[in-house]
Amino acid sequence: MLKEVEQFAQEFLEFSKDRPIRIISHHDTDGITSAAILAKTFKRLDKKFSIRIVKGLEEGTIKEELKRQPKEVILFSDLASGSVDYFQDLAEPIFILDHHEIDKSKLNDKIKIINPHLTDSPEDNEATGAGICYFFSKAISHDNQDLASLAIIGMIGDRHESNLSKVNQKIVEDANDLKIKKGLVIYPATRPLRRALEWSTSPYIPGVTGNGPGAMEILRETGINFDKSLLDLSEEEMSKLITAVMIRRAQHNKESDILGNLYILKFFNTKEDVREISTLVNACSRLGYSDIAISYCLENEKAKTQALDIYTEYKQELVSGLRVAEKMDKIKGKGFVILNAKDQIKDAIVGTICSMLSSSPTYTEGTILIGMAYNEDKIKVSARIVGQEGRNLKEVLEKTVIKFKTNNPESIAEVGGHHFAAGCLVEKSKEESFIETLKKELEIEIVKL
Repeated sequence: MLKEVEQFAQEFLEFSKDRPIRIISHHDTDGITSAAILAKTFKRLDKKFSIRIVKGLEEGTIKEELKRQPKEVILFSDLASGSVDYFQDLAEPIFILDHHEIDKSKLNDKIKIINPHLTDSPEDNEATGAGICYFFSKAISHDNQDLASLAIIGMIGDRHESNLSKVNQKIVEDANDLKIKKGLVIYPATRPLRRALEWSTSPYIPGVTGNGPGAMEILRETGINFDKSLLDLSEEEMSKLITAVMIRRAQHNKESDILGNLYILKFFNTKEDVREISTLVNACSRLGYSDIAISYCLENEKAKTQALDIYTEYKQELVSGLRVAEKMDKIKGKGFVILNAKDQIKDAIVGTICSMLSSSPTYTEGTILIGMAYNEDKIKVSARIVGQEGRNLKEVLEKTVIKFKTNNPESIAEVGGHHFAAGCLVEKSKEESFIETLKKELEIEIVKL
């Protein structure tokens, strides 16, 4: 794939010569870090560019952006692979740096794209949007190797940190300020444990997550100083803490869920846990502050202060949303659970809530969790899976939407995502119809909890 990236970079530079660039990227951590890498790259080239961050690529958004041609060169990052239907009659080429699943048969010579799924060995080339943007940047100039740290943040944000592909391993090797240590995967590993345990959502720890006294109790029980961080712990202390966490997660007692690599990166000239950085970036963007998220990634001091305030608000929203999700009625069948939160949980965090629940001991491996939350006149639908085995969530939602549109041909529903995380937007007025179609697609008898 790296040779293809070099050719892509040369073609892009030639085509964009003396023309402004329009970066369109996704609003999650991977998309934000992708945009930040591209922004830094083009700034170093003294190129004119603008950035638009979107939750997804709806037909209206694409038409609006394509109207900018031929004035601007359009570069999509961390999205657009699932939107190739809209790129069949292009007057000008568009450029895509993405890693999501794609229908190869719909590509044409005006769609210039780098995507691991188009290579002979997708597993070796598996990378996030930020990772692909990093290799694009490095192909332009080796001086851009310092942007590997942003690619690492995108990689962690998209949960690619375990079983690194050959391509991801190259990024890790390029990140000079990165340190990796094995341990309990609670973040931030650089902050006092009394707080890290209380705010731990992945893994979810019953009686501790969202519970200050519960966090203090587990530390008293293990004899660990409340203000020590994970990085400060001796091997004996780490072992005691792991045992205490596993006891509380007895129903879901798999070491692989709570043990892994801690990624520590020098950021703003301070050692930071990459998981916390990625969560903070995600928080800012999902709460509507994508500009602050990008500025934070570019290590702007003013943005850092603003981002930390937003992050505090986000963590409070998550804990509150988690409590709502735990107590609410659910639609449950064999192998899946639907959490229709309506307006009780913000649409911006319903996917994150499902991710948190997917790491809790409540559900068995392979269970599909589908969260739904109102977004003005639409419903945000987010699907997650418990563990690393089970059905392809993007396929599940795609099949659902195809059947749903048969009865609702005027619907604008579109699906995005990949095997373990996918989502779509559906009209609020079609709520019952969509749920019924979804239940039929999952082919499971429904039981109200």
